[in-house]
Amino acid sequence: MRLSIIRRIVGYVLLLEAALLLLPCIVALIYGESQGIAYITVSGICFAFGCILAIKKPAKNVFYLKEGCVATALSWIFLSIFGALPFCITGEIESFTNALFETVSGFTTTGASILTDVEALSHCSLFWRSLTHWIGGMGVLVFILAVVPLSSGSNINLLRAESPGPSVSKIVPKMRTTAEILYGIYMVMTVLEIVFLLIGGMPLFDALTTSFGTAGTGGFGIKNDSMGSYSPYIQWVVTIFMVLFGVNFNAYCLILFRQFKKSLKMEEVRCYFIIIAVSIAIILANTVKIYDNVFEAFTQAAFQVSSIITTTGFSTADFNLWSGTSKTVLVLLMFVGACAGSTGGGLKVSRIMVSLKTIFKEFKSYIHPKRVFKIKIEGKTVEHDIIKATNAYFLTFIALFVVSVFFISFDNFDLVTSFTSVAATINNIGPGLELVGPTGNFSAFSIFSKYVLIFDMLAGRLELFPLLLLFYPSLWKEAASQGNTKIKKSITK
Repeated sequence: MRLSIIRRIVGYVLLLEAALLLLPCIVALIYGESQGIAYITVSGICFAFGCILAIKKPAKNVFYLKEGCVATALSWIFLSIFGALPFCITGEIESFTNALFETVSGFTTTGASILTDVEALSHCSLFWRSLTHWIGGMGVLVFILAVVPLSSGSNINLLRAESPGPSVSKIVPKMRTTAEILYGIYMVMTVLEIVFLLIGGMPLFDALTTSFGTAGTGGFGIKNDSMGSYSPYIQWVVTIFMVLFGVNFNAYCLILFRQFKKSLKMEEVRCYFIIIAVSIAIILANTVKIYDNVFEAFTQAAFQVSSIITTTGFSTADFNLWSGTSKTVLVLLMFVGACAGSTGGGLKVSRIMVSLKTIFKEFKSYIHPKRVFKIKIEGKTVEHDIIKATNAYFLTFIALFVVSVFFISFDNFDLVTSFTSVAATINNIGPGLELVGPTGNFSAFSIFSKYVLIFDMLAGRLELFPLLLLFYPSLWKEAASQGNTKIKKSITK
C-alpha cells in the first residue's frame, strides 16, 4: 500500500479546507463578528498541517482502489476533525464531541443536529455549518481530482471510493475533465437556486445557506423551524431543487451533450420520479384533512417526500403528528434514497432496482429452471460483479444497521427513536421520528451513542466499505511489512 500518496492526498484536502475556512472569515467581517478569529486560526492550522503532509512528492502518483478507499476515509475524518475546531474555539458548541457530531453531519450532508437553538449561532458559524453541506455534497475529492496531477487509473479509483452509488464511470475520456464537468453542473445549479430564492424575497444570507443545504442535500437550516416560516413560493423552489439534486448527474451531462433521448431513457431516473409521485399521492390522501386546503396539503406532502427521499432533511411540518401510513412511507423513503451519482444518500434507487430484478429473476428460474435469465437495466445486461457488489452492500448495511441500533439501545430511548436515529444517520437524512423528529434533535444521546452515529454518518456517505476498510487488519499488516522493508533497505544502503 502506497502510504506516501495517501499522505499527500490528505494534505491536499487540508489545504483546500484551509482556503474554505477563509470564507466564514469574510462573513464575520461583514457582520462585525469576533468569531471570525477562530476560523482564520483554524485555517492557519489546516494550512500548516496540509503543507507538512503534501510537500513531499511521492515517487509514483499511481495508486489502486485500496489506496483510494483509505485516502478517502482518512481525508473525511481529518476534514471533520479540523472543521469542528472553530465551533469549540468560539465556544458556540462547548463539547468537542458535539462539535464533531455537527461537523460530520454537515460534511456527510446528513443534517442531524445537536443544537437546541440554531439561531443563537453567529452568522459566520451558520455560514460554515451550511457550507460543509455544499463541500460534502459533490465530494471534496472530486474537486481535488481537477487539481491534483494523478494518473488516469488513479483518478477513477479515488472517484469510486467517494462517489455515491453502486458504480462510477467516466463521462468523458479524461477523469479530470469529468470532475470539472460535474462540479460545473453543481455550481450552476446552486447559483440558479440562489437566484430563484432571491426573486422570492429571501435575504441573500438565507438564500446562500439554504442553497448550500439543498445542493448538498444536507438540510441544515438557519431557523429553529427549518423551512417552516418561509413562503410557499420559497418552499416550492427548495422542493424542486431538492428533487433535481437527487437526480443522477449523468442525466444532466447527457442533456449538456445534447443527448436528450438517452437522458429520458435512464431507467433509474424514471423510477426515482415514479417513487416520488406515488409517495406524494399516498401522503396527500392521508393528510388532506389536516390542512386548510388541498394546495397546502400538497405543498407539505411534496416538500417532505422530496426532503426525505433525497436525504436532504429540511422540514416545513412536524410529520411526527401525521398518520402511521404517512410516517411509514417516509421511513421507507429514508432507505430508498436518491439516484446513484447524485448528491443524495440512502441505499440508492439503482441498488433497489437491481435487487428487485434479481428477485424476479429467481422467480422465473423456479418456473423455467432450464432457461438462463439476465438482469437488464436500460437494455444493457447488468454484470455479475455489480450484482455481487450490490448483495454484499445490502448485507453489510444490514449488519451495521443492526449493530448500531443495538448500541444505541443502551441509552434506553424508545425503539422508534433508536431505529430512526440510525436510519437517519446511516442514510444521511437528518431527522427521524419521535425524539429525533423534525422538531427534535440528537443532543439527548450519550457520548458513546453520538460516536456510533458519527461512524454511521461517515460510513453512509462513503458507501460503507472505504471506512470499514480502515478496520481490516490485513491492510495494516501489509502497510507495516512494506514499512519494515523500506527501513531494512535504508539500513543496508
